[in-house]
Parts: sequence; structure tokens; C-alpha cells
Amino acid sequence: MNNLSSLLFVSILFFSLTNYAQGQDRPNIVIILADDLGYGDVSFYNENAAFETPNIDRLADAGVAFTSAHTTSAVCTPTRYGLLTGRYNWRSTLKSGVTWGYSGPLISSERMTVADMLQARNYETAFVGKWHLGWDWHFAGEDPENLDNPNIRPEVDFSQPIQNGPNARGFGYSYAIPASLDMPPYVYVENNQPTTIPTDTTVNYDHKGFWRKGLTGSDFSHTDVLPHLADKTVEYINEQASNSDPFFMYFALPAPHTPILPTSEYLGKSNSNLYGDFMLQVDGVVGQVIDALEANDTFDNTILIFTSDNGASPRADFEELQQAGHDPSYIYRGHKADIYEAGLRVPFLVSWPTGIEGPFISDETISTADFMATFADLTGTNLPDDAAEDSYSFLPVLKQQAYDKPLREATVLHSIDGRFAIIKEEWKLILWPGSGGWSYPNTEEDLRGLPSFQLYNLEKDPAEKFNLVHMYPDKVKELKSLLEKYIEEGRSTPGTPQINAGPERWEQLDWMEL
Repeated sequence: MNNLSSLLFVSILFFSLTNYAQGQDRPNIVIILADDLGYGDVSFYNENAAFETPNIDRLADAGVAFTSAHTTSAVCTPTRYGLLTGRYNWRSTLKSGVTWGYSGPLISSERMTVADMLQARNYETAFVGKWHLGWDWHFAGEDPENLDNPNIRPEVDFSQPIQNGPNARGFGYSYAIPASLDMPPYVYVENNQPTTIPTDTTVNYDHKGFWRKGLTGSDFSHTDVLPHLADKTVEYINEQASNSDPFFMYFALPAPHTPILPTSEYLGKSNSNLYGDFMLQVDGVVGQVIDALEANDTFDNTILIFTSDNGASPRADFEELQQAGHDPSYIYRGHKADIYEAGLRVPFLVSWPTGIEGPFISDETISTADFMATFADLTGTNLPDDAAEDSYSFLPVLKQQAYDKPLREATVLHSIDGRFAIIKEEWKLILWPGSGGWSYPNTEEDLRGLPSFQLYNLEKDPAEKFNLVHMYPDKVKELKSLLEKYIEEGRSTPGTPQINAGPERWEQLDWMEL
């Protein structure tokens, strides 16, 4: 080999190694967020599951399975807010409940999102699925009042683009439905533009197939929404195959939330009920994403995360499922909406074959607010003080690096009624006498005579059966004081104190006076 050939060989080798290193440092990122899927609905986590979820389970074989991952809230909208902003949802104007199909934007234009941050790092960014964070419709006539009323049906000019939706929050491409699949209007919105002008009205009163009465686009069939969104996601992945820049895809499934409408391919396949069949369809969708990544030779260098926005809904029909030996809540108490573990502890699987020496299981407590700090850590981004105030990087867990345990000083949880809990190590303090949601105890009569707080040792009592509040007053005081500090300082991570939106004190903070 002559000198020129040797120089050329070394240059090519250097270029190849540099590109390989850059690929390692900037993997693609795909988040699949299921809707109302319980910890026990994934067979990897539940040895007694009535059905197998092989595609979701496969992610555990290519990375990390977290057993103590928690959502920031036990319902849809607030968890999605925390996922995208790295900030607890109750710091926003939404102190309880959810937004609806006609609601305005919850994420302010000044707030950085995960997509904003990754876009600045030259990632192509895309959102497909259930947005459920509000946006601005183009209303005909005067803007209606009380858009957060679930019964409101304002007049919208669907020929006009929406504003302050996913594209205004960092996503270069978006294909979205406004909210849950049981909340009108039932239209697709692609890159701000409704794909049709809806003129038909549909409604379904069936307990499991339920959706509220509302305008429905001519291209919108409730049964076809999940497969249609999966096709859009796969289409985007295929389009990115020739792109030199990495991509970030946030795929927010509308399932297995109501309406529970499995396609004929899955009917009767779970040997449980319609919810079980729908779970198999969710697993099939995850398989489609994996297949698309593999077909484009990008699976190994993609961080693929599967999790849920909260626990399973009682509309799954727990009694019916139990006849098949299946419990969506597994060993945990409660379900969606509740401050108890089954409302907030979710499956959390991270696949990244080139970046994780796995597989392994981690019991590290993480939160769905942690995406921002993790991806900032991954891309070498320094976050400003007014962003990701409650986000901690779990990248050291993925890379099995030495780090101070636990990663999070503590983790704050929130119920549909806006009730608080805080977890620190094995201890969980609930600042309310009941579930704060839909399960017992939740009525005024149920709560009468109960202690004001609940304290559980999750290591010894994961089912939260034994309230130890009177046995460990010092622990109650410690956790209560820490949560008060997080609220008053506007953050739970180190940094300059920030201001929460809305009033300094609100109804669900009455425990601070106790």
C-alpha cells in the first residue's frame, strides 16, 4: 500500500469511527405511551397474566425493565404534561382533573419541552397519537367560555388550522387526535390542519365501547384509530431511514383506554375479555414499531421506551378479568385515578441494544417526568433553571454507571382529585385519608373518622394495607416537610426557585396547615 493509499485508508477509517461514535451519542428516541394500561397487563411483570405480550416483553430482553417507575399523575393530561416538560403537572394551572377535546393549551409557549430541547440538538421530531394537552381551535364567532367543561360543544371552523398544538411545542411533524378517544371532536389534525370538516355526529353508550356524542370526521372510525395511528408512525420511521440526523418519535396510543374496540384480528384471542383482546392489539402495535425499526436497520441504535400514562381503568372490568385469573393492578392497590400504587406504578421498559449492556431489571424509582433530564444528559444539553424543574436523569441506570443512590431524592405523585403523595426510598406518605380518586375510600362517608394522612412501607407492604402514620410520626414530619419545600420552591431538583402557576395555595394543599 503506497502512502496515498495509506492516508486514504486512515481517513476513511477515522470518518467511519467518528460517524459510529456520533451514532452512539445520538441514538434515535422512540417513546410509546400507552393509555390506561396497568402494571399487571404486561406479561413480563405479571406471572399470572391471562395473556402474553411478547412484543412488549421483548423490550426487556434488549435493555432494562424498571419495577418502580411512577407516573406523575393517575390520569391522562397531567402525566402528559410532566412527560413533555419535566415538571410536575400541579405546577401548571391544572390542579386536578384533565383537559377535554375543546380545551385551550396547557403547556405555555414559554415552557421548554423535550421536543424543543431535542430539536435544538438537530433531532427530527414527530408526534403521533393522542395529544390531550389542549390547543387553540379556530372558533366561529366569539370564543366560548369554560372550554374545560366536558359537555361543551362550541362551533369550530374546521377549515382553519389549530394553534399552539404539537407543532408549536417542538414537533416538526404531528398527526394527532385532540384528546381521549371518548372525547369529541373526533377528527385527525395533521401539522395543525384538520384532515376533514366533520359534519356527522356519532355516539356509543356501550359500557366498554363508550364514547361521548360529538362531531366525527368522514375519515374517522373509532375502531380504526389505533391501527391508523400505528401506520402513521411506521410511515414516519420509514421516511427517516435516509435522514442523516436522528429522530425523536413520541407515539401516544389511544389504547387500551375506552372505547375498548379491538379489531376482528384480536377478538377472542386473549381468553379473558374485550380489554384483554385490546391489550393484545396494543402489543401488536408495539411489534409493528419494532419491525419498522429493524427493517430500517435502526432498532439497535434506538432508545425505545414503552410505558403507560397511569394504571388501568375500572372500565376494563376487573371482575370479569379476575375470572380469567388476570388483575391489571397486579399486587397493588387501586387503579386509574387513585393515589394508590396501581394508579401510578406502571410498566417501564427501555430497549437500546448498542447502548445498554443488558438485559437487567432495576428497582430504581423513576418518574415519567425524567425524560427531559435523561435526554439532556444523553445529548450533553445544559438545561436552564426554568425548565425540567422535577426531572432527574436515569441515563446512569441505563449505562450501569456508578452513581449516588437513589437517583431521586423523592418522587411526588398526584391523583385525579389533586391529592398528593410523596415517595422517599421505601416510604410513601399520602396527604389525604382516602384514594383521592375512584376507589374506596373516596366519599365523604368513607373518609369520616379516618386518619388525615397515610404512611406505608412499600418494601414490606406493597399493597398498602397497613397505615403506619401513628407509629412513625417523625417519618411523617420529614416527608411532609420535604413536599412542602418542593411546593414552595417551585422545583424538586437543585437550582434557582421557580414560581408555580396559579394561586400560591389551592384547595388540595389544605394539609399544609395540619
